[in-house]
Amino acid sequence: MKKLLVYLKDYRKETILGPLFKLLEASFELFVPLVIAAIIDTGIQNGDMGFIARMCLVLVALGVVGLVCSITAQYFAAKAAVGFVKKLRHALFQHIQSLSYTELDTLGASTMITRMTSDMNQVQAGLNLTLRLLLRSPFVVFGAMVMAFTIDWKAALVFVAAIPLLCIVVFGIMLASIPLYRKVQARLDRVTGVTRENLTGVRVIRAFCKEEEETREFQARNQELTDVQKFVGRISALMNPVTYIIINLAVVFLIWTGALRVEEGILTQGMVVALYNYMSQILAELIKMANLIINITRAVACGNRISAVFDLSSSQEKAGGPAPKRKEEAPAVEFRGVSLRYQGAGDNSLENISFTAGRGETIGIIGGTGSGKTSLVNLIPRFYDAVQGEVLVDGVNVRDYPLEELRGSIGVVPQKAELFQGTIRENIRWGKPGASDGEIWAALEAAQAKEIVNGKEGGLGFAVEQGGRNLSGGQRQRLTIARALVRRPRILILDDSASALDFATDAALRRSLRLLNYHPTVFVVSQRAASLQHADKIIVLEEGRAVGIGTHSELMEACQVYREIYSSQFKKEEE
Repeated sequence: MKKLLVYLKDYRKETILGPLFKLLEASFELFVPLVIAAIIDTGIQNGDMGFIARMCLVLVALGVVGLVCSITAQYFAAKAAVGFVKKLRHALFQHIQSLSYTELDTLGASTMITRMTSDMNQVQAGLNLTLRLLLRSPFVVFGAMVMAFTIDWKAALVFVAAIPLLCIVVFGIMLASIPLYRKVQARLDRVTGVTRENLTGVRVIRAFCKEEEETREFQARNQELTDVQKFVGRISALMNPVTYIIINLAVVFLIWTGALRVEEGILTQGMVVALYNYMSQILAELIKMANLIINITRAVACGNRISAVFDLSSSQEKAGGPAPKRKEEAPAVEFRGVSLRYQGAGDNSLENISFTAGRGETIGIIGGTGSGKTSLVNLIPRFYDAVQGEVLVDGVNVRDYPLEELRGSIGVVPQKAELFQGTIRENIRWGKPGASDGEIWAALEAAQAKEIVNGKEGGLGFAVEQGGRNLSGGQRQRLTIARALVRRPRILILDDSASALDFATDAALRRSLRLLNYHPTVFVVSQRAASLQHADKIIVLEEGRAVGIGTHSELMEACQVYREIYSSQFKKEEE
């Protein structure tokens, strides 16, 4: 949590002025019981209405000044808390963007969303309360006790006895609640995870009529959260009745003692009322202090969870120095004995893969589900690092490239066609910021997406909803291909990105890619043998191993796995 306070340095003035104005407000509050004592002992006892009126004006003045100080303190505290969390949220988002796929896979989307939202809100609330009350409450407790002793030290001994008991109850309940609040946050993470999974997979859930089952799962997780919240709520609820019992007993003893000393002429009635008011102030501030510490503890716990994300550093070492010189005579891509194992996995996902891809060649990658096709192409833009062997682009190890330099020359179309909220023009320009409309139309035409845009109201200005949900699967895929093509990449990776296209559109797309005038090296991952049979080289994967590398005709003769895939897809057509 301490590491996060660096984002508070721009709000030093607010962090000083906020507590300072709260202390001023508390100082004025401590004078109120003395004014009331004066009204009782002098004004009421002597029937002096002028004095009473003047003292009432003093009370109003104390109240107004205290209110102004309180509002000012709240303004500075809120400004510091909101500004701090704004900077922190921005820094966390930026840090998450710098993490490699390995760390992102480990954290999980629901965890990161919780850190960015719920945890941030708790930190903001905790900081706001800290700036307003952390100094104020102890100041009032100590000040009220001092004022009580100035009135009558013997009667004030009741404070000495009551305050330790109140502290034991208040802070005992607080200490018991702290670990339970951590459990509440953990249960909240689970509810968030289930919610996100259900919302993103709602179509699948409804297709398989799993609504009731998923509802029961959510209710179970929600009930776990509710049970922990109720339990911690019951413990926290003990605070008020127990403290009021103690304070009322102390008040009874104080009034009884005060009455005896009034009878003896040592104290006045106004002084007893003042002592009672100071006792009430102490009770109120101790309860505030306990709630404050619970909130601070909750905020610190959330801050530590945020800090834990900052402590995660990318497992990929970034290349330093200038970009390496590409070797024009070297293959566009070369794998040398490459193996890949995901973090936490029991076995390698890829094992000893070696091949070369010449400039301008089309490389097909085919295999069964889970054979490692996506894992292989993810190594080229260095989304993951190989645990063994080397991946070279233009004769240079991908580890030696600055990531921006490497990925800037590669166009990637992932398995899941993901578009973002905005216009079609804005989405395509993700591939090349500042691309002209002419460049965009050329990319759309090459991706067989020109008719999509022509058919939409507004053309390139058509508004795409979040995730592209107002477009069909095939439309999204073609637009994401256009997004990759607009940057005119040296290497183009199509990771099963034509799965939603019909055969005619798929064939037209492949033909269009072959006719590109800048001749990129194209990697095509596909389940369709027809999409790959004209590739210059086809890599056949099975359980992470390359069981065949060659052209379509070579593999039909020498690779049984490829023959089985091809036969399974074309057998019905031949019949």
